[in-house]
Amino acid sequence: MWQVRDDEPQYAFLKEPKAPAVNYYEAPIDLIARSGGEAPVNREMFINGEAGVGSNPNRNKQHAFHFTADNCIGCHACEAACSEKNDNPAHISFRSVGYVEGGTYPDFRRMNISMACNHCDDPVCLKGCPTRAYTKHAEYGAVLQDPETCFGCGYCTWVCPYNAPQLDPIKGQVSKCNMCVDRLEVGLKPSCVSACLGNALNFGVVEDMPENREQAKISIPGFPDPAITHPNIRFQQIKNMPDEVTRPDGMPIKYHRDDNGGYRPVVDQKKGVDKHWNVARLSSRENPLVIFTLVSQAALGLFFAAFLGAQFGLESLMSLRESVMYVPLVAIAVGLAGIGMLMSATHLGKPWRFYRGFNNLRHSPVCREGLGMLLFMVFAGLHLLAVLPENSLFIALFGEFGAYPVLASSLGWLGLVAGAVGLYYMVRCYRIPARPFWNHWQTGSSFVGTALTVGGILLGLLGVPTLFLSGLATAQLVQISATLILLGCALEGIGLLRHAQVMDAANNEGSASHYVQCTVFGKSYRLRNGLLALNLLLSVAVLTLVSVSGVLAQPLLLSVVAALLVSALVVALIGRCLFYVLVIPTTMPGAFFWKNKDFEEHAREIGLAHMPQVGVVYDRH
Repeated sequence: MWQVRDDEPQYAFLKEPKAPAVNYYEAPIDLIARSGGEAPVNREMFINGEAGVGSNPNRNKQHAFHFTADNCIGCHACEAACSEKNDNPAHISFRSVGYVEGGTYPDFRRMNISMACNHCDDPVCLKGCPTRAYTKHAEYGAVLQDPETCFGCGYCTWVCPYNAPQLDPIKGQVSKCNMCVDRLEVGLKPSCVSACLGNALNFGVVEDMPENREQAKISIPGFPDPAITHPNIRFQQIKNMPDEVTRPDGMPIKYHRDDNGGYRPVVDQKKGVDKHWNVARLSSRENPLVIFTLVSQAALGLFFAAFLGAQFGLESLMSLRESVMYVPLVAIAVGLAGIGMLMSATHLGKPWRFYRGFNNLRHSPVCREGLGMLLFMVFAGLHLLAVLPENSLFIALFGEFGAYPVLASSLGWLGLVAGAVGLYYMVRCYRIPARPFWNHWQTGSSFVGTALTVGGILLGLLGVPTLFLSGLATAQLVQISATLILLGCALEGIGLLRHAQVMDAANNEGSASHYVQCTVFGKSYRLRNGLLALNLLLSVAVLTLVSVSGVLAQPLLLSVVAALLVSALVVALIGRCLFYVLVIPTTMPGAFFWKNKDFEEHAREIGLAHMPQVGVVYDRH
């Protein structure tokens, strides 16, 4: 048990609450009543090695932080106390103090915001985590995370709007605020609250108004939409802020007061309006996911086109299905999917624990994505084995062992269904409210478009030479490949056009991401769009030339095809890199140094990252 000091100040102790029966979200504050279950008896929490069970009479009620913004002086004592208690390194802080500011001299105002985990009623970290490292406990309503169960995918850091989960790139795992449950068990408030010098932080049963407080708001300027997670934090802000406030942390976001008195995020043009290439910055920690999504979608597109084309009786694809090249084609599709899964595992902080990625199939789209792709590989591989006895090369080497067309077809359909499920949840992984730039149907159109485009390229590269060397007509297969590329580019182009329109008009972090896309990466963005338009024209040109001549082996047609293939691959690569580096999360404001991406980049450039006390590390596992 946590040891209570003899000289513990009175303000450090929890008080007896006088809270209502339900919280702001109309959910029962008593967590046993909420779940309709029985209270756990003497269940130990094991926080920071403390295994004891206290006698707190409010143990099964939802607790929450109460932050009075008017009182916060930005001393960071709460951060220091939290890090000391949890023995965190300099680059990890469960609680951080950011701020927003606005106005002009002499009426310049700053509002500090101290933020940790809000132990939400609807914790998206819990639902998103593929390893089930998170648990929403009936004790105090604490959302606790087990770093040892975590394998470091970082998905919880994507879905959380409050920067609560912290991914340690050195340890390769996530950790977060644990509500100081070990202190609660003995009737003490969390360390951060006890250390607060300005009486800005308080803690207790949610909706129980602390002493000397007048308000219990659920939002203040800079705080994300509470509807995302139903956070258990309450605010007081009596002092008025200017109609426009800005962030100091490099994010091109500021906040405007709306007609209802709330603040909405808008673009702050900190980056200027000049367009740049920034090719080097297209590389990021998410590079393994760039490769994973691209090769997985290519594998699905190739298999779907080859298998469905033969099933629907397309002559050229039926000829390909009966040729010696069909087996290598399916093997390449399975191999690409395998490479994708391998790259997905290398993205993990603890890749050797990849098998834990299937622990939360009930909630996590990451689990379902991985399972879908794994089953695709299994069924496509079995389909490959089933078609081997039909393969002329197999027969020539090993003789006639019979054929299994019904089994092969059934396995192919199962592989198709599994792949479609995997692709669907691949899209769902990114349709998250905390990332408005991703949370648009364009993510789906981009992924499907890539599958059609790159799948069509691979189908043409593998199939056309096979038919040509076999003395069969190639025109139809060229047309099919060009049509797939045309459809993929058109689908992606329509999605990008609509996405740009929506992000331009949006009042959220997505519009800031689009601003960065058009400025910091403006030239790369224009190159991608220009090449995408060129691909549409080249696809039409290929279809026209083939329909007119019906012959592939002509210099003009070959040149157009070569240009189309190169351009389509460049578009896919640039587009996917932009997809990952551009997204600005719905997140809390940082400070001038701490939680400031611009400062972190600067620190890495000038070598400050080599000084651990600065709190900046290179992105590595």
